[in-house]
Amino acid sequence: MIVRYEIPRDWIAYDRLAVFEELMAAKAGMLALTQIPYQRSWADELQKVQLKREVAGTSRIEGAEFTEKELDAAMRETPEQLETRSQKQAAAAVATYRWIAGLAADRPVDEALVSEVHRRLVSGCDDDHCAPGQLRTRDQNVTFGAPRHRGAEGGDECAVALRGLVAAARGPFREHDPLIQALALHYHFAAMHPFLDGNGRTARALEALMLQRTGLRDTLFIAMSNYYYEQKMGYLNALNATRAANHDLTLFLKFGLKGVESQCRRLFGEIRQQVAKALYRNTVTDLFGRLKSPRKRVVSGRHVQLLNLLLDEEEMTLTALTERTRHIFNVSNPYKALIRDLNYLIGMGAIAAKRLPDKTGFLISINLDWPTKITETEFFQRVKVMPKGKVYGFLSA
Repeated sequence: MIVRYEIPRDWIAYDRLAVFEELMAAKAGMLALTQIPYQRSWADELQKVQLKREVAGTSRIEGAEFTEKELDAAMRETPEQLETRSQKQAAAAVATYRWIAGLAADRPVDEALVSEVHRRLVSGCDDDHCAPGQLRTRDQNVTFGAPRHRGAEGGDECAVALRGLVAAARGPFREHDPLIQALALHYHFAAMHPFLDGNGRTARALEALMLQRTGLRDTLFIAMSNYYYEQKMGYLNALNATRAANHDLTLFLKFGLKGVESQCRRLFGEIRQQVAKALYRNTVTDLFGRLKSPRKRVVSGRHVQLLNLLLDEEEMTLTALTERTRHIFNVSNPYKALIRDLNYLIGMGAIAAKRLPDKTGFLISINLDWPTKITETEFFQRVKVMPKGKVYGFLSA
């Protein structure tokens, strides 16, 4: 049995009371994210990570397969320079999201904009079977999902449905919270499936465009497609259940708002980690930089290099750390010196060590809470007993 599409009588019907809790949680996550201070360089790096997550998610939902290395290449190269369709789709998505980020905030969501988003998403990767930016014509019909759903009939119904949706987005939608608007646009576009291919990617890109206008800073883009991919069955079930409920958006809104909250919280945590790392570096530079004797300056110089390396990596096996630090220890037995210094830093609380699960070695990790716990007095007391002999410490644990 195929569930046929019907144009909604109300494009934004839902139970406001039922979604209130999720809406408030999502807005609280957004508020926390937009209020936390951050350096521009952090935001630029996090933006790259978020874009990668978004592109990977929106492509993999549709069945794209690529390794991390292939995805990295897709984010650097143009579709013409790539080999697989999946990589070309990812590259087109990267270019489209970057284009969306540069759109004026007052650019209306109209048929021309929708067609342009689709054109950019499928050009160079799917245009061999799908006309970029062109609605399905008469007798060009699509089915999707489980149970099978049929999109709007090709031709007039497609055109009327899309025209009704963008009119609603510019009219009745504005009486509702911007997050509700973004998710409603996503659902309805996916339900009508007006193009031969690329409908899911276009729906998620349009949602991203709307979310960009909700008060989130453009440099703090949240990767909703990453959430939809991680919760793929829940995502598809929410779409299907909403369609079965005659386009009552309640279930899809509850699901999507939980995603907004989780992605905001995730990004907030990553920014907090960057703040903690900056505080850590400042503390290390300040405290170790105040040591005066020649010997202490040499030893503390090694400590600073070790800590900065572990800050960058967050955690490393002892084997990897040994290889990466050979140049730091200009002594006859670099390994012994490394172990001595690690024991000292562990004793100070700056780092931690634990055995690997297979008992074959140790994992060394940074303790980001250290700057908030160490006092100047305690630091300089510990410096007085800086290790002089061979101490095996954690290795004998």
